[in-house]
Amino acid sequence: MANETTIPLLPCRSLDDVAPFYQALGFEATYRQERPNPYLTLRREDLHLHFFGMPEFDPADSYGSCLVVVDDLVDIHRAFADGMRATYGRVLVSGVPRMTRPRPRRNQDGHFGFSIVDPGGNWIRFVGRAEPPPADDEGGLARTLGNAVVQADSRGNPAQAARILDGALARPEAADDPAVQVEALVYRAELALQLGEPETARELVRQARSVPLDDAARDALADTLRHAEDLTASMPPG
Repeated sequence: MANETTIPLLPCRSLDDVAPFYQALGFEATYRQERPNPYLTLRREDLHLHFFGMPEFDPADSYGSCLVVVDDLVDIHRAFADGMRATYGRVLVSGVPRMTRPRPRRNQDGHFGFSIVDPGGNWIRFVGRAEPPPADDEGGLARTLGNAVVQADSRGNPAQAARILDGALARPEAADDPAVQVEALVYRAELALQLGEPETARELVRQARSVPLDDAARDALADTLRHAEDLTASMPPG
């Protein structure tokens, strides 16, 4: 057999919860019914997602998930972020729904990935198809940051990720790369927003912006610094 197609079928409380969200990301609704059972099909190029409605369903209890392997991880993330900015005025980085940034995943052999948590509480996990660069034997803050990403972005435990990252940030090492320090501080700010701590997030972004960087490092961190702006836009005035 060949040319098989697998399409995830995911729960939601209401089709009206998920349809506008995915349409903001560039999906189109290709079929919808309300009776006898709520059902919605969505498509974005070759990516198909199907949803069934359960009025008593609680997104907080969802175990729905699927893995999407793509060639253009950065491009699709950027397109989703642009769609969120156009629809919501900002990238959704906390609460439900939300989207994480592409980061290397230690539990996926270093492949870069990001996740969308949709209004139904489903985790749509995007992973880059390209082989990651050979892993360095990283220590210190870089290793802790990788472990924190596994805890929050893969296992959905931002509180544990924050705890282990706080320990490393409180004990800086002379060998820590300033660029890694910025990445860690911005990620910790993202976790703070997920945990409902906007003032902590604001201070962490301030610290990240104060780390001295040369021009090459600043250019390499362009996406991270843009993400810090997205985090700031998600914070209440203060």
